[in-house]
Amino acid sequence: MPWQVDFYRRPLKDSTGQSLWELLICDPSNNLTYEALCPQSEANANWLFGEFQKVIASQKNQPEKIQVFRPQSLSLIETAAQKLGIAVEATRRTESLKTWLKARQYSQSGESFDPIALEKPPPIALPEQLWGEKWRFATLMASDIEESFAGQPIPILEMPQFLLPINLGIASTLPVPGVVIDGGKQSLRLARWIQESRPVSLNYIPGAPDGLILETGLVDRWIVATFADEEVTVAAQIFEQRKQETKGLHFLLVQPDDSGMTYSGFWLLQNVAE
Repeated sequence: MPWQVDFYRRPLKDSTGQSLWELLICDPSNNLTYEALCPQSEANANWLFGEFQKVIASQKNQPEKIQVFRPQSLSLIETAAQKLGIAVEATRRTESLKTWLKARQYSQSGESFDPIALEKPPPIALPEQLWGEKWRFATLMASDIEESFAGQPIPILEMPQFLLPINLGIASTLPVPGVVIDGGKQSLRLARWIQESRPVSLNYIPGAPDGLILETGLVDRWIVATFADEEVTVAAQIFEQRKQETKGLHFLLVQPDDSGMTYSGFWLLQNVAE
């Protein structure tokens, strides 16, 4: 079972006034929970390595991997884990850890402190050389998703078991919202770029103009499209409403054209609590 780990400076100080870093380790089922405080002067990979060794000794086994959601923690945790031969996965999907963090109180803080909030850079436009010919909002019946794409000869296919509608408890009759991009000659190149960027979710952001934003990696954001057309805005609003009905589940499909004959990439995505 994986560990979910956070190591970051908290709004806490020791008796000498030195800032404290906090290490939290849990597993998805919360059978394991471990916490430790570290003076800022000792907050390094060697200290982490020692703490990991303590937990491994108490559990009598190593985790299959360590999951990290905070970019600022990633490098230190990777360095410590490497010494133990443990793989590290950068992922926003650390629900148990985030729930634990939200429940914690940091009483020495004189101001509000959100322990899972991350600074995100402003969204930037997709590289021009990747952009396709057109895009649109679409839906697929929940019952059709696995049958339509699983086992098909699609170059890039991301349908993790935990995101299949049946495993999320989504009714087979519900329409799952998504976005379809007709990429033309750039279709496969675009699909490969999306895959390498590790897509998480697509979100409609109202504004002037409105935008469709692709969330990738831990904090990266990309402008897929901007629009001011009222019909597209209504479709975008419906897209968001349907996501609420499908527990955040949606999809992204990249194809050369709308013939329905070939596909370049298909991803099941889901909004992650932040």
